[in-house]
Amino acid sequence: MPHATPHTDTTAKLDSALRGGPFHVALRAAIAARGLPLQRVQHHLSRHGVKVGVTSLSYWQQGARRPQRAESLRAVRALEEILELPEESLLRLLAESDGQTPDSRPAGRSYRSLIEASGVLAGLLAELGAPRDGGLQTLGRHERVRIGAHRELAERESHHIVRAHRDGVDRFVAVHHGDPGAAPARMTVHPLENCRTGRVRWRQDTGVLAAELLFDTRLRAGDTFLFRYAVEDGTAGVSREYLHGTDSPGGQYALQVYFDAGALPARCHRFTQHSAAAPRGGRQELAVSTLHRSVHLVEPHVRSGYVGIGWDWD
Repeated sequence: MPHATPHTDTTAKLDSALRGGPFHVALRAAIAARGLPLQRVQHHLSRHGVKVGVTSLSYWQQGARRPQRAESLRAVRALEEILELPEESLLRLLAESDGQTPDSRPAGRSYRSLIEASGVLAGLLAELGAPRDGGLQTLGRHERVRIGAHRELAERESHHIVRAHRDGVDRFVAVHHGDPGAAPARMTVHPLENCRTGRVRWRQDTGVLAAELLFDTRLRAGDTFLFRYAVEDGTAGVSREYLHGTDSPGGQYALQVYFDAGALPARCHRFTQHSAAAPRGGRQELAVSTLHRSVHLVEPHVRSGYVGIGWDWD
């Protein structure tokens, strides 16, 4: 019976670690499989424009510390390329093993938060020449999320009430985060009221889409404005939660999730989260309306962080 060579044994360990994790084991196996000392890994990272110390890399592969800051998450993405790993493989493991059980923190939206923190959204906004707040203060926002017959995130509709805090504002950049595996190139942005679509940008590997919504007027400081748009998605697999995050507190936020008659969840709950790396709290069970097949939450005054609704399928 043939014996496994050291190379095939190392490759088998890497394949197993990439499938089941945890993150630090997969990282250690990938570095071993490529035969790179940590100093060389650090050198390759610097060529990617990312600065990470050898000590930090050592801690990461030992599991003593975890990459959490934006620069560290950019390093993880670069490591996937340097170590010749499948795209998103390490980031997914990092999200899935972020100290939470799958029921309390589904991997899909955790991954979405990591992608946002890693600079993808900032890059899209930069391409559109849009500042993060866009000169608008949100007074109210109502989102309607529709889950389709195949349990997919089929569509998201947003109704905004805003106030300009500087003169000359004439647009808003809408951002849509698809579930893992989403294809933003196949999504459609629908301007529904008081706006029209401008430039649209996306990152195919992350499922993130950013679209300009152009107003028919230039707002003056203090002016209020209402507009509504929708993003038709339906490009990913099974959806398990919808998450809204902001770093600009204030205003009211309401979220409604509608389910197809042939795909009703077993349970629903709301949750809050202070940051992408923080544990979740504020869990509250939500009853699905049998008549309208929907659940909702209302935040009278939004705080920085995340709020969302999760659901379990049978």
